[in-house]
Amino acid sequence: MREAEISQLRAAGLDDVAIHDATQIIGFFNYINRVADALGVEREDFIHPWGRS
Repeated sequence: MREAEISQLRAAGLDDVAIHDATQIIGFFNYINRVADALGVEREDFIHPWGRS
């Protein structure tokens, strides 16, 4: 990220703690998805995308 993106997040109302927390969560999901892909984890067919039943 560059300072311009941080400025946009601050302009949207996020403080440094919220930006930090979002960065940690996004980083974790990025990591865990790569691990799942590397291990060949299959998607579970009983889980439906949000907004669909």
